[in-house]
Amino acid sequence: SATASSVRKRRVDGRKTEAECADSGGEHGADSSDDTEKGKRRQPLQTGTYWLTRVVLLRSVAFIYFVAFSVAYNQNKQLIGEHGLMPCKKYLDSVKRYVGGKIGIAALAYTPSILWLLDWSDMDANLDAIALGGMALSALVLVTGMANMVIMVTLWVLYHSLVNVGQLQLLETGFLAIFLCPVWTLSQIPRRCPPSLICIWTFRWLIVRIMLGAGLIKIRGDKCWRDLTCMDYHYETQPVPNPMSYYMHHSPWWFHRFETLSNHLIELIFPFFTFLGRRMCMVNGAFQILFQVVLIVSGNLSFLNWLTIVPSLACFDDACLGFLFHSRGGAKKAVLEIQNEDAAGRTPTPTKGMWIRRVMNIALGVLIGCLSVPVVMNLFSSRQVMNTSFDPLRIVNTYGAFGSITKERTEVIFQGTLSRDPKDPEALWEEYQFLCKPGDLYRRPCLISPYHYRLDWLMWFAAFQTYEQSEWVIHIAGRLLSNDSTVLSLLDHNPFQGRETPRWVRGEHFRYKFSPPGSSSAAQGKWWLRKRIGAYFPPLDLEGLRGYFQSRNWPHPHIQPKRS
Repeated sequence: SATASSVRKRRVDGRKTEAECADSGGEHGADSSDDTEKGKRRQPLQTGTYWLTRVVLLRSVAFIYFVAFSVAYNQNKQLIGEHGLMPCKKYLDSVKRYVGGKIGIAALAYTPSILWLLDWSDMDANLDAIALGGMALSALVLVTGMANMVIMVTLWVLYHSLVNVGQLQLLETGFLAIFLCPVWTLSQIPRRCPPSLICIWTFRWLIVRIMLGAGLIKIRGDKCWRDLTCMDYHYETQPVPNPMSYYMHHSPWWFHRFETLSNHLIELIFPFFTFLGRRMCMVNGAFQILFQVVLIVSGNLSFLNWLTIVPSLACFDDACLGFLFHSRGGAKKAVLEIQNEDAAGRTPTPTKGMWIRRVMNIALGVLIGCLSVPVVMNLFSSRQVMNTSFDPLRIVNTYGAFGSITKERTEVIFQGTLSRDPKDPEALWEEYQFLCKPGDLYRRPCLISPYHYRLDWLMWFAAFQTYEQSEWVIHIAGRLLSNDSTVLSLLDHNPFQGRETPRWVRGEHFRYKFSPPGSSSAAQGKWWLRKRIGAYFPPLDLEGLRGYFQSRNWPHPHIQPKRS
């Protein structure tokens, strides 16, 4: 018809070849080019690809690694170094004797650590080298967003070495991150190494297990999780509260019930959304991240909650995470080009290396599936255990936290005196203050997450045990009696700094509670109230500790020169 001919003519007349477009000069050609570029920038990312997700995951894992290695660098020498409270050399020696006195496959299988291969004459230098190497590599990945298998394997091995001698976490996430990367290439968007959907699902499977493990251990554990009263106590009794913990603790009772119920929904119901399609998977990811942010704001739980956010990010594809990247150039532009090429059928022909990589990804899925069998059985067991591994490399683990909630907060307070007689009623006992844990009633709770003071955390556990169960507490007392700079560097306040060393040190046991808002105590600036329970350990002096230290093969402390 005439109408159809007219339409076809307009279409023909309106089209230009690429050559004509290139030859079109002047202002009109420039405007067309600008419009094309603007159109490309406005073009939305397609769903179902994970190029940008990979960049976000790698940077997130690198951030956690950087924090973990920073904690190790600043605290390992004092805790597990040559003169630390629990020297790793002593631990490795005990493992060596246990496996027959040789450093071989048995020792490496029992405690996988590159420390076995290093010179033990200067263990502090070894620990520092591992931590600094880890910090450097993780900073590289964090800043550039680029990584390869070599870097991620190195980070995993380095952290594995510290975990096994300093005893704990992050290994499963780091192991999975290895398979996100190309073997050698350093590029944010390596065209010939597309993100494996199998690898993305291993991260999703990780967040499902973390949440279900945490939720089930609560339901099976403390009765307060079932009657919705646990949050009445949590903020006050958690290991290291922060300033927001004070205000959260004093929230109305109905808000605490809502919190507890929400916790059960997010940990026990929402994880199953992962398997219900893209949108529901994103809903789960969003709620898991929001949940972890609330926990980060309300307490100092090390980098645990930050780490839990990482596998939740795998619930989002490029279309969701594109807002995190600049529209002009860089990773987002590269992903748009890849998506356009794929849509036009110009996908690169798979190379031999790409086929090998696909086989590796399938092998990863099979490995995670097999190692998940005892973990899933543990989830459904009435004798569920948390934070346990069933394989020596800790690739797939069980998780859980706060299966039981302490209803009262107790603290061990170290005190020293210059008095010759510790029983003298006139003796002046002065208190040591830790970096973050409650002590001074007037000190505002600290805010350190994602950083972590490991000794403060350990003191929380010691407070609801006895010193016989936590003998390292007596080791600390001996070091304080000798003015030991190694241990004092882990404390915030030494009352004897620049003075004589104390003649006696004792541990006092107190019950701590947040001061009520609006009370006279709060008006005086007190964040805490406390009541003495009794002695945690009796007054000790250096001479009296000599036999105790010798029986445990600890070096007897010697008084060090006073520090001004």
